Amino acid sequence: MSGADDAAEDVESGRQLFLGPCRFVAGAAKISSVPMGAAPEVAFIGRSNVGKSSLINALVGRSALARVSSRPGRTRQINFFDLGGRLMLADLPGYGFARASKGQMAGIARLADGYLRGRAELRRVCLLIDARHGVKDSDRAAMKALDRSGQSYALVLTKADAVADAALRAHRAAAAAEAKTHVAAFPRVFVTSARAGLGVPELRAHLAALARA
Repeated sequence: MSGADDAAEDVESGRQLFLGPCRFVAGAAKISSVPMGAAPEVAFIGRSNVGKSSLINALVGRSALARVSSRPGRTRQINFFDLGGRLMLADLPGYGFARASKGQMAGIARLADGYLRGRAELRRVCLLIDARHGVKDSDRAAMKALDRSGQSYALVLTKADAVADAALRAHRAAAAAEAKTHVAAFPRVFVTSARAGLGVPELRAHLAALARA
């Protein structure tokens, strides 16, 4: 089988997994409320309003599985979604929301840190980066925290349809160069658009492989 055939098979496996049975499991506002896990798990993190919920909805082919809000910082808990018992998706609260109080941000940070450090089922973290702006200091801080926790993570550019081709190439190259300087970063940078469907099949294929591992 050729490399192209292998890639097509991976895309089809990803499509079958993500477009199959999917359900909301729980929302955890504290570590003690995080559901017990058996399936491999993938987490989505990033700045507030980076498009985590929109990307999750695009991956599973549904418009409202993960709640999308026009107001940044609305998500204050970790939301879990089960893909047919084969893979769990975790949607974490966004970081860097200026209007949240210091107490709220500290609570969100403790929740996220406790989950990322203590989740044995976690196979990959998708760190979402807004393609309109590229990697920001708060993203670099998140990468350093993931390096310390030893959690493997991949950079995923979002909202790529809103960026001119030249700027998108520059931001992708900069993200790839940034990833090379971090010990836990996956070398491939994914470029996606939830609205246009760009990169969604490739990301599905990558994550579906983790369900088989």
